[in-house]
Amino acid sequence: MNVALADLTATKYPAAETYKPTPIPDRIILSWKGDTATTQAVSWRTDVNVVTPQAQIAVAEDGPAFKAKAKTVMAESSSEVKGNQPYTAKFHTVNFENLNPSTKYLYRVGDGVNWSEWFEFSTASDKSEPFSFLYVGDAQNDILEHWSRVIRNAYSDLPDAKFIIHAGDLINHGDADEQWGEWFKAGGWLNGMVSSIPTPGNHEYSKIVKGEPSGLSQYWRPQFALPENGPTGFEETVYYTDYQGMRIISLDTNVKGSNLDKQVAWLEQVLENNPNKWTVITFHHPIYANSPGRDNVEVRNKLLPLIEKYSVDLVLQGHDHSYARGHVTNKASGQNAMSTKSDTVFVVSVSGPKMYDFTSKNWDENGAQVRNAIKDTQLYQLVRVNGDTLSYEARTATGNLFDGFEINKTPSGQKQIKETTNTQWEKEKQEEKNAKN
Repeated sequence: MNVALADLTATKYPAAETYKPTPIPDRIILSWKGDTATTQAVSWRTDVNVVTPQAQIAVAEDGPAFKAKAKTVMAESSSEVKGNQPYTAKFHTVNFENLNPSTKYLYRVGDGVNWSEWFEFSTASDKSEPFSFLYVGDAQNDILEHWSRVIRNAYSDLPDAKFIIHAGDLINHGDADEQWGEWFKAGGWLNGMVSSIPTPGNHEYSKIVKGEPSGLSQYWRPQFALPENGPTGFEETVYYTDYQGMRIISLDTNVKGSNLDKQVAWLEQVLENNPNKWTVITFHHPIYANSPGRDNVEVRNKLLPLIEKYSVDLVLQGHDHSYARGHVTNKASGQNAMSTKSDTVFVVSVSGPKMYDFTSKNWDENGAQVRNAIKDTQLYQLVRVNGDTLSYEARTATGNLFDGFEINKTPSGQKQIKETTNTQWEKEKQEEKNAKN
């Protein structure tokens, strides 16, 4: 009776009211614009009436006395953004500088009167020390309903993660404020404590409002404070971040032709002049597609030669709404191990509920081998780095271990890669081969 009555009387609360900005800070998110050991950026949202955006920061203590020692830093930028909803919001950014490496800080953001809670973060070490991070593919659809448990379970499984790589399509339409609202609400306070490293997907370019200029979402740069060390014209979409012996590089594979050529020229310089032991590249459109009928020929032809030349360790991608992990076939040496200077592991993953069919056809036809794959499954990835060893786990939305491997670097510079889980994909392929014989 009560349920039936509720169905008759309940009405959908409007998104225009749910996600309307106020003077109280929300959508608080950490990122980096510069050196991860001595700087930390934070961005947040308010309504347009806030004219004194600022942050306070102090070295963390066990009691409340730190507040008296907090330093106030005024926002370095504020941008008004109008999306598909009937309101305009204001995004603010503070970049904390001259911080001490390997130090825990507390910070809050506000306008001097209306403040957020205090958040914690820790600066990176200025040395190559062990660390871990999270990687997720497309969130995109029904984000609050279905993606929230994935990102929360990911953090619960790896609470010492230092950053999160988002491989594009964070939302479905780049100008949809309510979708960004869902994304930020799903991550919640986690966004304010663990830095994000996002790369743009095609849906960050997609628009709802008719007549809206084509191009990257108007929300992207105001709400993500990212390095501007990429090629001219690609600020905060093409960039790199160095963290404790790893270089993480973001590319924008939504643009092609001469715009992709500019990224390729820049990428070679960034890879050639890389002092770090480990290298990860993230972009949205896979080198080897999972979905039937898809083939990112230009992306593969232009990026793969550099990836192999400089022996990039991991390539983390999204877009195809299924999971696959593999490598270039002619680099393999043995069923459960690989050993060569130029071996790279390619991963495509999905964290949201939108699912596509899976096929290895594009991998097979382009000289690559799938080591493990699954469809109709939301996943998150845990990556741990410790000296010469990188360990990787892909877990399902409920936390079950699905896939795993380790990369070990030898003193001579070669890489040895071993499986740490039994791959169902390999088992099924072998059974299929045996049945044909």
